[in-house]
Amino acid sequence: MENSKIKAIRALEILDSRGNPTVRVFMTLEDGTRVNASVPSGASTGEYEAVELRDGDLGRYGGKGVKKAVQNINGIIAPELIGMDAVEQVKIDRLMCEIDGTENKSHLGANAILGVSMAAARAAAQSHHEELFRYMGGSDARRIPVPCMNILNGGEHADNSVDFQEFMAIPHGAPTFSEGLRYVAETFHTLKGMLKVRGLATSVGDEGGFAPNVKSNEEAIELIIEAIEKSGYRPGEDISIGIDSAATSFSSKKKDIYNLFKSGGGELSTEGMIELIRHWVRKYPIMLWEDPFGEEDWAGFAKLTRELGSGLEIVGDDIFVTNTKFIARGIAERTANASLIKLNQIGTVTQTVDAVRMCRDHGWRSFLSHRSGETADTFLADFAVAMDSGHLKSGSASRSERLAKYNRLLEIEDILGDDALYYWK
Repeated sequence: MENSKIKAIRALEILDSRGNPTVRVFMTLEDGTRVNASVPSGASTGEYEAVELRDGDLGRYGGKGVKKAVQNINGIIAPELIGMDAVEQVKIDRLMCEIDGTENKSHLGANAILGVSMAAARAAAQSHHEELFRYMGGSDARRIPVPCMNILNGGEHADNSVDFQEFMAIPHGAPTFSEGLRYVAETFHTLKGMLKVRGLATSVGDEGGFAPNVKSNEEAIELIIEAIEKSGYRPGEDISIGIDSAATSFSSKKKDIYNLFKSGGGELSTEGMIELIRHWVRKYPIMLWEDPFGEEDWAGFAKLTRELGSGLEIVGDDIFVTNTKFIARGIAERTANASLIKLNQIGTVTQTVDAVRMCRDHGWRSFLSHRSGETADTFLADFAVAMDSGHLKSGSASRSERLAKYNRLLEIEDILGDDALYYWK
């Protein structure tokens, strides 16, 4: 009988896609299984996210080193977990949280805890000779998420004139994941050609989307629609648009007043933002809007959801931070109808699963997401299939750390064959 007990845990400081330090965890089981897991890092972060532990030593990486997190894994977490069975994910995650002793994981660091948590899940799957998505999601895990591809960047992810952080192309009308990925990859390349013709920059932002200096936020939408059409697809039928405002980054006190300073769009109240969104949703094929308001503007979220929630997916990210406490409040107050789900916002696999489950149990959608500081780790792709989320954002059709997730989904689709499902719900 195979022995999936943990034999060794070791951590290492590596670099993420922005060249900043992050954590990689190596785990070995008694049966010889050896795996590793790498932790992503966010730039646009919510105030209530689990704490990513940084060293603060300005003499190393400008204070962004993660040697303390690595030491916490090697010196504190590893001795406690060795001998535990890797299949006991809930027990492993709960024990790490108990050792940490804080609500936001600020003692050990969410980056330390999550790295071990992900490694345990991967080790257990490999030890049992199962694909990670199937080990975590069971035999029913067969829906490949619709790729919400970020093809134009702004906000804190790009040094350009666009206030809103992400403009996504969503291939909901494709028959399969591989075809949907092709739809948006072709649109991405068409957009590049259009930008070149207009003399606009084709450099990319943190997540691989183009970052041109356009005349307005609205022009970004119009460029994408033109690119969809020039690629041979029908806006609103084959491909629609998703927007992530990341509004906390340009709001006053994270609510109430929104300063569209990058585009020169002036200052808007919550009501002004609602009017802008209402106008754009009527005018353009927009099917998803993430963080339309700041993380403290619960009233703004609720009002928009009342008005447009029946036909628009309104996603909370900074306001919910993958935390069941905030998601529960959102459900009670009808603040949104979907929550973004990021593993490192909450810091363990178990708590992330709990957040997805809460959304599902109350008729909300869960929107799985990468971070702006990523690695080549493909855990997120398997996790999205296991959670049956139906849609995922993992960046654009450039930058290998983004494409690694899409390519893993192509592998999963191939593994599933005719059993694979693909649809927007």
